[in-house]
Amino acid sequence: MKIIRYGAPGQERPGLIDAQGVLRDLSSLLPDWGPAQLHPETVAAMASLDPSGLPVVPSSVRLGCPLAGVGKIVCVGLNYADHAREAGMQPPSEPVLFMKAATALAGPHDPLVLPPGATKTDWEVELGIVIGQRAYRVSREQALSHVAGYVLANDVSERSWQMERGGQWDKGKSHDGFAPLGPWVATPDELPDPHTLDVWLELNGQRMQDGTTRNFIFDVPTVLAYISQFMTLAPGDVVLTGTPAGVGLGQKPDPRFLRAGDMLRLGATGLGEQRQVCVAA
Repeated sequence: MKIIRYGAPGQERPGLIDAQGVLRDLSSLLPDWGPAQLHPETVAAMASLDPSGLPVVPSSVRLGCPLAGVGKIVCVGLNYADHAREAGMQPPSEPVLFMKAATALAGPHDPLVLPPGATKTDWEVELGIVIGQRAYRVSREQALSHVAGYVLANDVSERSWQMERGGQWDKGKSHDGFAPLGPWVATPDELPDPHTLDVWLELNGQRMQDGTTRNFIFDVPTVLAYISQFMTLAPGDVVLTGTPAGVGLGQKPDPRFLRAGDMLRLGATGLGEQRQVCVAA
């Protein structure tokens, strides 16, 4: 099943995309796609419905962040060796973790507002993992049973705040709008193996990132088990798994950062596409 939320910001309603690509409304059956609705029993019940009886949503409607009530966004840094090298760092011996604020969440096609004072705003296409069941100190073998689905993400980063403002990456990762998710969450039956996905990003029509989750340093079960040793992953939490080479910081001979008017287009196998136009604050 493909989970969506649609409507104006702050007024999103729950829905799904059927096998024919038609958007369907679920608001008569669910209050929202929040943590409680990501329980496997609820997801299975919605997936078993005959979608032809659900109201059709116009395809022109705005798609919002496909999740409501996200508690935290946990990110894995440097999870592709090629990205670690372009950043001038050694591939890590264990996962590097940082956080993005939940207030950074945005819809997949919302404008990307470049913050006041930002000079080095960068892009990072990523696979996101959506937690469906509480995970605390889970084993690698148990980890995937806690997953509600997978989502396309852009881990937007202001590099000057991340790297030049006294430590802690979170500062460069958490501005409003720096975590576009969607267009949908694909449940595991849609993507049975998250390690075979192509991920890519284009800037103004030029391919900048072209990677595959086959090249993870730490795969999805390892990442989830590792994080759960340090904190509880709750239903609705999102884990971002890292980005391949090709970010603006790594461009040679000179870095290339985002400017007003730039257009980003990014996608991943089975997870759709995002499009963001950069605008000045």
